[in-house]
Amino acid sequence: MITIEQLYQLYVQHPIISTDTRKIASGSIFFALKGDKFDANTFAAQAVEAGAAYAVVDNPDVATGDRFVLVDDVLTSLQHLAAYHRRQLQIPVIGLTGTNGKTTTKELINAVLSQKFNTLATQGNLNNHIGVPLTILAIRAQHQMAVIEMGANHQKEIEFLCTIAQPSHGLITNVGKAHLEGFGGVEGVKKGKGELYDYLKKTGNTAFINSDDQVLLKMQTERDLENVIFYGKNINPDLLVNGKLLENSPFLTLKWCDKESSCYNVKTNLTGAYNLDNILAAICIGTNFGLTTDEINNGIEGYQPKNNRSQIQKTVTNTLICDFYNANPSSMFVAIENMDKLTANRKVMILGDMFEMGTEAAIEHTAVIRKALEANVDECIFIGKEFSSQQTEVQNTALINTTFYLSAEDAITGLKINPIKNATVLIKGSRGMLLERLMELF
Repeated sequence: MITIEQLYQLYVQHPIISTDTRKIASGSIFFALKGDKFDANTFAAQAVEAGAAYAVVDNPDVATGDRFVLVDDVLTSLQHLAAYHRRQLQIPVIGLTGTNGKTTTKELINAVLSQKFNTLATQGNLNNHIGVPLTILAIRAQHQMAVIEMGANHQKEIEFLCTIAQPSHGLITNVGKAHLEGFGGVEGVKKGKGELYDYLKKTGNTAFINSDDQVLLKMQTERDLENVIFYGKNINPDLLVNGKLLENSPFLTLKWCDKESSCYNVKTNLTGAYNLDNILAAICIGTNFGLTTDEINNGIEGYQPKNNRSQIQKTVTNTLICDFYNANPSSMFVAIENMDKLTANRKVMILGDMFEMGTEAAIEHTAVIRKALEANVDECIFIGKEFSSQQTEVQNTALINTTFYLSAEDAITGLKINPIKNATVLIKGSRGMLLERLMELF
């Protein structure tokens, strides 16, 4: 059986990792991972034939030559290899997690740091027990910085991912109501996300903290974190940077100031007042690592949101705020609050069910409905079984045009009959609702 040190020597010679036989890179190392419905050991020979230098397998029956590397467990070997590689690196690695805004914040940090450094960041949301090792193993000698997103839906996951990514710097965007079923409630979410602070405390590494977030401040105090850099919206000498929104119509323009009270205005391609915190985090990190004002502003101004996260799309008759990559009560509330404050002639909210709410599903969907109906908007449309099951709770309080649809298919039928025109439309729901199917209607 090969040791991690020996496997690492193979990796040094062949530093491209493949896990999908449909995308085998020539000279790569193929890791035969198992899934719920597949065992890639059965594709190992195919991977070698397709050009992989080696195939790492954990089934002795398929290890039929010197290009097959037999290990006890392929996934564990991948994770150990990534952790070993990380220990060889001498670059700053920024690890971030949080309930909302992880991916957008990661992209903003990357956009800023890339103005000065050769930076590698998590691709998409490859932020789990497989994605994090793959990201770490993509770091090459030319990279000067890395930004690693870490996601979780159970306690102890962030703790484990920290043993692989070994962040020198860390950021929790926020702690809110998401994956309540897996975490065991809000306190479980707090404990799970706080595992990043636990790691930073243990290692003496640096945390970037939003000084406006009382939950994060309490978590910091409880752990007595020593190396802390603050950012926020309030003017305070303890903050490395502070900032405020100047415009939200629907693109954000903000003013930010450094410790010397020098202030700068930045126009962004982002919508959503809640993104101010994410932008300030990126500005804070850029400032900490010595970027110039122009470099920081160029990074923020040049960032184009994608993947249906706070993404603006203009059609012939409507302005769409596409935010249907995911949803939970916390992100729903801030999205609704943003629509409430948004400057627009006509405002419509289309909200889809939130998944993984467990026993809190009814309470949380009712709360979102009530929040939406209090907002300064012209029309609310709710889609999904959970929202529809709660409509009797609020039907007598709706003062604005309100419609419930049991499914996205029903909504498509209804919106074809009653199309929305000349409006700014928020579309938000959990990924499983597939709300992108509504796009053709606008």
